[in-house]
Amino acid sequence: MSLCLCGSSQPAETCCNPIIQGDQKAKTAEHLMRARYCAFALGQIDFLSESLHPDHRGDHDVEATRHWAENSKWLGLEIVDKESGEEGDEKGIVEFIATYKEGGVVKHHHERSNFSKVGDEWFFVDGEIVPPATKVNASPKVGRNDPCPCGSGKKYKKCCGK
Repeated sequence: MSLCLCGSSQPAETCCNPIIQGDQKAKTAEHLMRARYCAFALGQIDFLSESLHPDHRGDHDVEATRHWAENSKWLGLEIVDKESGEEGDEKGIVEFIATYKEGGVVKHHHERSNFSKVGDEWFFVDGEIVPPATKVNASPKVGRNDPCPCGSGKKYKKCCGK
């Protein structure tokens, strides 16, 4: 028994595998998100296409998806947040970070994905990349002609600011 790749700590045989294999439907938007992550990790491109909302399949690039899935080593999934998307809902949003290695470089795919239910089945609609947070320096900026903060007594530009 192996644990599911989605990070749920559940056995794969009872977590995402039955959804990917078509034996069961995802009960929530988050569960579909987890199954889609596993499909990327396992190279299950057909499931990725089938789990797209029917209205959005026309512009889906299967070969680009296959290339990304097969040329990446999938390292983990973190669910950051979710809005709605439960069994009784019609729509849901799942924010996640998928970590993967591509070309020897570890990357983080941070996205807010929209899901919609058609009948009793959840589908991925679209997603928006979450930009990295802007980092603000907490300390004031040292001017070129200010005394060097190292305590040398020299101007910053003549000391550590070289």
